[in-house]
Amino acid sequence: MSEAVLAVEAPGVSAPGASGARQFWRRLRTQRAALVAAVVVALLVLVALAAPLLTAIEGQDPTTYHPSLVDSARGGVPIGSFGGVSADHWLGVEPQTGRDLFARLVYGARVSLGVALAATVVQVAIGVVVGVAAALGSRWVDQLLSRFTDVIVAMPLMIMALALLAIVPSSFPRPVLVALVIGLIAWGSIAKIVRAQTLTLKGLDYVAAARLSGWRTWRIAVRELLPGLAAPVITYAALLIPQNITVEAALSFLGVGVKPPTPSWGQMLTAADVWYQAAPQYLLLPAGALFVTVLALTVLGDGVRTALDPRAASRLRVGTGRKREAKA
Repeated sequence: MSEAVLAVEAPGVSAPGASGARQFWRRLRTQRAALVAAVVVALLVLVALAAPLLTAIEGQDPTTYHPSLVDSARGGVPIGSFGGVSADHWLGVEPQTGRDLFARLVYGARVSLGVALAATVVQVAIGVVVGVAAALGSRWVDQLLSRFTDVIVAMPLMIMALALLAIVPSSFPRPVLVALVIGLIAWGSIAKIVRAQTLTLKGLDYVAAARLSGWRTWRIAVRELLPGLAAPVITYAALLIPQNITVEAALSFLGVGVKPPTPSWGQMLTAADVWYQAAPQYLLLPAGALFVTVLALTVLGDGVRTALDPRAASRLRVGTGRKREAKA
């Protein structure tokens, strides 16, 4: 197959390679909100990865009880100002148990981010395989997979997750189970996006040339279609991560997600609902961390979508040019 044929691009799809990566970073750098969100996300990931080191520096861990730091006569309210903040407990302690709040917060970041990322990987893997198979398969394969995808999309995620998590034995690692349940139930939307994009790509000249050259279907999918699917898949995956964090927090809040003593932001919110007056920081800290994480990931996902979409970037350039002409 000639290089000229391989160089043909799909309309609106950037060519893979170093030049495409440079264009992506150049477009992303023009969006200040996305850059700030990227810094926030990087810091959150760094805190989650460095949780053992940070808690070692503090000298605490997320599971040790400190009954001497709570007032049993008042129902377990932390002793001291601001929930027992001190040099040994940087953010105070948990009501009733006296467990270190900073340690539980940073370890909770590992669980929330880890579950969301793992669930997103499962969703993307299943969605890409099903979407490409439906678009490249025969008519009956397409109909079968498309109808199955419609059923998956129509399933209420929270209700199905509650049912599945309630019947699985407690011996199964809960964070892994939550990630699998979310990933196995919520892949329908990305499968639809991949199928539609694949149907568009397979009618292009370079894909037709590969087919006429005798390439097998799987080779065409890997060598020709997957690079063209990278932009929409990455965009949608970036938007799925904050959604999955919210789902994990909601499941833990309802008591079927991550189980104690493993810390999770949603689980902390569940335990804090009766302490918002006596120890407000116990509610505000995990809620604030969850809000900042979801907001940063959402803004970053929107920035990635704009940077990967040449048409959106073109609109931005046209708008900027008009503003400059008006100023001149």
